Amino acid sequence: MPFAISVENITKSFEESRTIDDVTFNLAPGTSSVIVGPAASGKSLLLKCILGLIPIDSGNISINGLTGINRLKEMNNVGVMFQENALFDSLTVWENIAFRLINQKRISEKTAKSIAREKLSQVHLTNDTFNKYPAELSGGMQKRVSLARALATDPQILLIDEPTAGLDPILTTVICNLIADHKSEFGATILAVTSDMRVAREKYDQILYINNGTIEWAGSPASLQQTGTKPVQEFIL
Repeated sequence: MPFAISVENITKSFEESRTIDDVTFNLAPGTSSVIVGPAASGKSLLLKCILGLIPIDSGNISINGLTGINRLKEMNNVGVMFQENALFDSLTVWENIAFRLINQKRISEKTAKSIAREKLSQVHLTNDTFNKYPAELSGGMQKRVSLARALATDPQILLIDEPTAGLDPILTTVICNLIADHKSEFGATILAVTSDMRVAREKYDQILYINNGTIEWAGSPASLQQTGTKPVQEFIL
């Protein structure tokens, strides 16, 4: 069985500054991994490279065994939550959540609305947000709508950038449990970026520590104190 995501020796530079430097890792199907590291270390950029939104300079990226540009054929099996939320301003909340259901999956509007209501409930948003526009919601509410949209198609792979940033502890637990439930129910592969080290330690199978564009340590949270260097331990712990 191929890796769900395989990243092999990829590099990316901007104006002679190498932002991603020879990054390699493999994610087995049904596992959850989280990327952590200092600000501007390449975390979000790495997700965008995997998605094909930013071209890499060298190396190779595969999704479900499809390599290079061919991996984009697997995008229908990938749910994405961006750090900036990236909601469509001109669409209502339910239309944002149901966008791929209607336009790619060709699901009826009635069924898509039903799914949108279900996903809204899962992220603890009430029905009064259903017909609102993103600009009418707080930043935290927009973040939860973005996650609901990512989950709407029950994707095999979920790429999520800062899913709990700005949320209170109760909602952070709700969102983390929802992501874990999706992994358990669908055997999904999760790759997240987070700045919350408690979440990284407690909620994911594997941590990838990136610094200056290079993955300096990768392993399970339990192995951190045995195998991580002192700077990595201090950052994560």
